[in-house]
Amino acid sequence: MGVLVIADDVLHRARQRVDDAEVLLTGRAALLGLTSRGRISAGGATQLLRARDGWCALTLSRDDDIACVPALLETDTAGEDPWPQLHRWADGRNAEQVRDRARLLDLPVAVLGEADPGAPAVQRVGVPGTPGDPAGLLVVDLTSMWAGPLCAQLLARADAVVVKVESPRRPDGTRAGDRRFFDWMNGAKLGYAADFDRDRSALRAMLSAADIVLEGSRPTALTRRGLGPRDVPARPGRVWARISGHGDDGDNSGRVAFGDDAAVAGGLVCRDETGPVFMGDALADPLTGIEAYVAVLDSLRRGGGELIEVSMAGVAAGYAVGATAQSAVSPRAPEILLPAPELGADNGAVDHLVSQRLGATC
Repeated sequence: MGVLVIADDVLHRARQRVDDAEVLLTGRAALLGLTSRGRISAGGATQLLRARDGWCALTLSRDDDIACVPALLETDTAGEDPWPQLHRWADGRNAEQVRDRARLLDLPVAVLGEADPGAPAVQRVGVPGTPGDPAGLLVVDLTSMWAGPLCAQLLARADAVVVKVESPRRPDGTRAGDRRFFDWMNGAKLGYAADFDRDRSALRAMLSAADIVLEGSRPTALTRRGLGPRDVPARPGRVWARISGHGDDGDNSGRVAFGDDAAVAGGLVCRDETGPVFMGDALADPLTGIEAYVAVLDSLRRGGGELIEVSMAGVAAGYAVGATAQSAVSPRAPEILLPAPELGADNGAVDHLVSQRLGATC
């Protein structure tokens, strides 16, 4: 088995948040057989590019990202392996020029260390309820991939009832990958399928009945459908946690990110004799999932009624502070207790639960 290079301070601080932090940070690598690869991310989709005045990270994990490479390079074709051309292209530009050009095409890109440390931002939305813990609460998980689903998994482990909502047209992308990772993130959840355009009334009812909502899409995706935190009536004390790549302020609003490029934005990298190399496996994802979970618990203890915004790059930047000494860590495989539900497997049960909860509040 390979190893992941991770700063000692990152592991120490994560262990203070959750007991099995090392499994949460390295579990995907253990399941998929990933290892540290220098300036290529452990998962292989992100690379560090040297610009004239610094470093950038670019992620090509989606088919649409790869299709955009010729436009990025302003050429007719990028070939089967676009990375050599991308390295040459970046080498002749400043880091901000690389980032800004890639952002025009909605590509996940970051300049090394561009993000500032940021604690979750909290706003009052709705009225507070009785302070408490997650046990027995209804969690609506609208997120996908890793950070949000991990937060929801931790809430399920704390005895919350978690409903994973997916669109049949765009299900969670990790369904198409190694099923063990999807099961690890989404076991112990109920599965609900809903079209976010056609099934708005059912979704609105679910969000009204929820005690906790986890959102990972761009905020406009829900608000333009009338399903945002200020659009849907809330139970007293509802906590709405919104996870984004770079926050929702100013130019960063709606900016797409994945775990490896978000970590680079926060400066969460290791270094060798030639410069920065990737730390761990997409660390901004599991660290953000952990921090979002802790932020939800804190909100519940205050009585909730809050919107919490968590930036992956901001979380990474916070963990980067003081993270210097690094060690090679052997990935630890998680114990997968339950398979994740099939798409829409629990629609009937969830609709009944929502009806009961809304009836009880009438």
